[in-house]
Amino acid sequence: MKLNSVVPSKRLVLSYIFDWIVIIAIAGVGGGWEYIKPFHRPFSPVDLSISYPFEHNETIPTWLLAVTALAIPAAIIMLVCLVFVPGPTTSRGTPKSLIWRRKIWEWNTGWMGLALSLATAFMITQGMKLLFGKPRPDLLARCQPDLSRIQQTAVNTIGRDFNPLWVLVTSDICTNLDDDILQDGFKSFPSGHSSFSWAGLLYLTLFLASKFSVAIPFLPPRPFTTNNAHTSAITPSNLKSLLPSHRKQTGLAYGEDQDPVVPIRYQAAAPPVYTLILILVPVASAIYICSTRFSDFRHFGFDIIFGSLIGITTSWFSFRWYHLPITRGAGWAWGPRSYGRSWGIGVGVGSYVGTEGWSHKGDRESDMEMMVPNGNGHAETSMAPAGRAV
Repeated sequence: MKLNSVVPSKRLVLSYIFDWIVIIAIAGVGGGWEYIKPFHRPFSPVDLSISYPFEHNETIPTWLLAVTALAIPAAIIMLVCLVFVPGPTTSRGTPKSLIWRRKIWEWNTGWMGLALSLATAFMITQGMKLLFGKPRPDLLARCQPDLSRIQQTAVNTIGRDFNPLWVLVTSDICTNLDDDILQDGFKSFPSGHSSFSWAGLLYLTLFLASKFSVAIPFLPPRPFTTNNAHTSAITPSNLKSLLPSHRKQTGLAYGEDQDPVVPIRYQAAAPPVYTLILILVPVASAIYICSTRFSDFRHFGFDIIFGSLIGITTSWFSFRWYHLPITRGAGWAWGPRSYGRSWGIGVGVGSYVGTEGWSHKGDRESDMEMMVPNGNGHAETSMAPAGRAV
């Protein structure tokens, strides 16, 4: 295999630059919705659930949330890609240009996934806040209602004979002149801190688990029948029928004079327990941030749970959008799209990776960077464009 250092075409590079523009636009839409007045759901001036005090000093202010869920994960992703990628499977003779190409690509996809997760969670959360207009637990303290105007602002008369205050009123009863504080009082559902923290920190968890193989042991599907009643999925009779390529993928040693039997329990192993720190620290941080929204009287429990589900969903979606599955992807991101499919594909095509490679010349072989020899004399493709057969 000849070595080449093909530069991806401008068409392909521009398609990924446009991806960044779209991600930034998603975040911009969410930011723009901050200036739209939310729906004001009627409330009762004697509702104890919205009678909590207004805390001026939040435990986790917005700027600290941005540092924790955006800046820190971005910095960690950058350091991991620059220091640990491409990993120990790369030969010492690999050209530095190819190594740096892989570092930069993993860094780019790592940041794109993080940005997509945070931007999507932010836009969804901000939009839902405007639509639902749910009062916060501290709404009455923000509102400072004028109880003498209950009759003018009441939306129903149920319970008035029992208690004159037992009615639903509109926000016209409020006297607080700080409009920002008042409008924010109707943005309880869903919790933005919860969605944003999970979108950034759970994405970081998935990224670290992928790069350092922190996952429950996994057995890939085999092209032969397994029997759980026995201790081995591989027997002397079926081992000989395996193709040489599959034998190499399974990592089994074999020869003409012996028929090895590898028990299932020796085909995978649990990671060291200390690696769970990579998962527990970001997750615990997200849980703590969510808890402060409850203790600061900013959200109800359901608001926090639903906001967390938004962040969890966007983080998983964004990670899988750019990365292979944790248990089977060896820590790699998906490779780039092909030149001819960089801006989209038609019906029936089915994949954004074709035979044309990265260049408009259509020379597939020229786009193959190399097959990297490892220390055992075998070839592996960790430095070749992901998604292409080599």
